[in-house]
Amino acid sequence: MKYDTISDAAHAWVEQFNRIPQAVIEKLMRLDENEIVEVTPPSKYDRVCIWSGEYSGEIGEIVGTPEGDDDLYLIRLDDDRQEVSVSKNEFDVERDDLLPMWGTMWSFGDSCDDWWLEERNGLQKMADCGFRIYEQEDWGYIFGINGAGYDFYESHWIPLYKARGLHWHKNEKEAV
Repeated sequence: MKYDTISDAAHAWVEQFNRIPQAVIEKLMRLDENEIVEVTPPSKYDRVCIWSGEYSGEIGEIVGTPEGDDDLYLIRLDDDRQEVSVSKNEFDVERDDLLPMWGTMWSFGDSCDDWWLEERNGLQKMADCGFRIYEQEDWGYIFGINGAGYDFYESHWIPLYKARGLHWHKNEKEAV
């Protein structure tokens, strides 16, 4: 079925996802801290603390992510606004909390989406769309949004739909 707009198509796609209350995730984490592991790769605009190498001790923001197999990230340092290349093995992403802010998390409802996530650089693409991603043995990948008070479809779901390469819509432009 073709939907009239990207928004309609993204809504239909997201409706197929499994919704998981964050309280369930928190309970599993309390039972075993290794039960659910965050696998979110560093992404543009993430705040980082460099702990190794030439820029050890510096704080900054990722302004560029690697292309292909390269593991160098371009980081703008807070102190002098200098942009430096740093290996992902030399910094940690600063997170406000163990889990995303929003109280609901999701897993894909279709194994094709899981395949995309694992085999088509989907983890990086999801992170670039503002998702935090976790892995759990029974549920596979679980993801959430670290935000509140704005349109998730415009900011996260539609960009993810596009990154996923879906084209369930007729028109590129949104209906007015």
